[in-house]
Amino acid sequence: MKNEARRLLKEIYGYDDFRDGQKVIVSSVLQRRDTLGVMSTGGGKSICYQIPALLFKGITIVISPLISLMKDQVDTLKLLGIKSVYINSTLSREEYSDAMGRIRSGNVKIIYIAPERLANEKFVTFIKKLNIAMIAVDEAHCISQWGHDFRKSYLEIPNFVKKIGKPIQMLALTATATAEVRQDIEEKLEMKNPFSYVAGFDRENIFFKVVKNVVAEAYIVDYLKKAPKKSGIIYASTRKEVDSLYAYLELREFSVGKYHAGLTEKERKDFQEKFIKDEIKIMVATNAFGMGIDKSNVRFVLHRNIPKDMESYYQEAGRAGRDGAPAEAVLMYFEEDVGTQEYLIEMNEETENQLKKEKMEKLDKMVEYAYLESCYREYILKYFGDKRIKNYCGKCGNCKSFKNVEDLTVEAQKILSCIGRAKESIGISTLTNILVGKSDTKMDKKEYHKLSTFGIMQERDRNWIEEFINFLISDGYLEQSAGSFPVLRLNERARKVLKNETAVFRRVDEKVTFDYYEDPLFENLNQLRNRIAEKEKVAPYIVFSDLTLMEMAEKKPKNRWDMLKIRGIGNQKFKNYGEEFLKVINSFSDEDMEIIRLESIVEDKYLEESKLEDLKNKLQINISSEKLREILIKSLFS
Repeated sequence: MKNEARRLLKEIYGYDDFRDGQKVIVSSVLQRRDTLGVMSTGGGKSICYQIPALLFKGITIVISPLISLMKDQVDTLKLLGIKSVYINSTLSREEYSDAMGRIRSGNVKIIYIAPERLANEKFVTFIKKLNIAMIAVDEAHCISQWGHDFRKSYLEIPNFVKKIGKPIQMLALTATATAEVRQDIEEKLEMKNPFSYVAGFDRENIFFKVVKNVVAEAYIVDYLKKAPKKSGIIYASTRKEVDSLYAYLELREFSVGKYHAGLTEKERKDFQEKFIKDEIKIMVATNAFGMGIDKSNVRFVLHRNIPKDMESYYQEAGRAGRDGAPAEAVLMYFEEDVGTQEYLIEMNEETENQLKKEKMEKLDKMVEYAYLESCYREYILKYFGDKRIKNYCGKCGNCKSFKNVEDLTVEAQKILSCIGRAKESIGISTLTNILVGKSDTKMDKKEYHKLSTFGIMQERDRNWIEEFINFLISDGYLEQSAGSFPVLRLNERARKVLKNETAVFRRVDEKVTFDYYEDPLFENLNQLRNRIAEKEKVAPYIVFSDLTLMEMAEKKPKNRWDMLKIRGIGNQKFKNYGEEFLKVINSFSDEDMEIIRLESIVEDKYLEESKLEDLKNKLQINISSEKLREILIKSLFS
């Protein structure tokens, strides 16, 4: 059966072999074991149930909270020749009747349903009459209260299985789950002797970075100008923030939409469809956006505010680069945003005190990440328990953006000494007040103004001191207690600094620009993809992913056999679109490439006779000076 699975993978999906994580999970599923698979976003989770579904006798049910994603999945499977339907609240009466009729006739292999449907007794009675081969639970972390997106409707899944009245194989899939959440998933789904596999959390194609101390709107505008025509998501924490930023960007003529729960359903749907179809490039949204989006060509995700926990951040950041092409995730950090998240946690009356404490600790980890001086990727992987930790990834802001380090041992000693003299009973704000020499009635009562460290750093900016304290915490020189009023405590590493047994160094950053993919042939292929998508009323990435187009532009296939060697092109996809794309590739000559490349960098100074040879050498082109001058003049004055 494994060989048959590989044959289907190549024939239908156009891939020569499974990814490592897919291979292990599919193998376990084909052995008919209950399986829990943890794979990073964009890791190809859907193939883990789609391939077995084609090989098993009977129907596979896929439970997913992502209503808008269901249609995309079914549209994609239709283009691949796989028979599937979805059942959710968006269907009209006629569409629902048609879907149920197709299921009754045995003309379906995969059914996508929302978890709320499981409580419908009529639906359960209908399902009991079918031959159910497997139930796949997508976004399985939603069943755990310890997860970042708990949904009560998921608790209905084990009851649904019991009502069917016969043992059914279970596959649970998620992108973000700590060890505690993974155990909770297995228990809540009542999985029998499950095989659990963590494929790894690393998204190697995403460049992670954090920016601090910037003017938010100015930074965002500058960032977007450097990434023209690129699709991206900007997350903000409140509806008000989304509306404000949307208006700000629209006024500056960016191709932008917005999404939050305060919009009407029609407004949300219109903006979402335009974003999916690349009719607008940028979506400003709250975290309500994205769970139902399988848009593979998102090139950047920018967080305007700090998320509540690492699980939320990594899932949202992971919506960039799902096609495997280079992408970027930027976290903008502002101290006041932490207070907003703390307030939201405290004000949630439905949350138990123990759970509030857990949420506060998770928020502290996000703050720690923001102030990190070492590798961002290493921190993320370590948080999720991924044992394949990298000390230096070379592809994040901290690994790429420093040119030297400065010795801040003396400043660190002043701070650590002050904490010790205050008997380790103060938080960041009070500590900063002491260091800059600021006092108030409450501090006078505790006689902090009598400490020898009072005002010892008054020459330093208050924001710099608070940021440096956070750095000492995130780098392990200080410990901070949990709770609403966290205090700072010295550890063994801090004592070594005070004794001059170890030094404290900090990186001095320089700005880094992120390189986006640009290619004239890619743009032509992209235009063809958009025309096909519009004609067939599907999202462009469903036709072909950006990564597939990039490989076409690079390898320039000449015929069917060349095309089938490209990742993401199987027999069905070639049958649907192959000849049209070959026509574009074969009509795009090397001379076209040369002219476009010249026109993109031309300057009028090169019209001087003496400069033409310099330009030819610079571009390493074999073209006459007369022809080169003709191109330059055409470009400059047309």
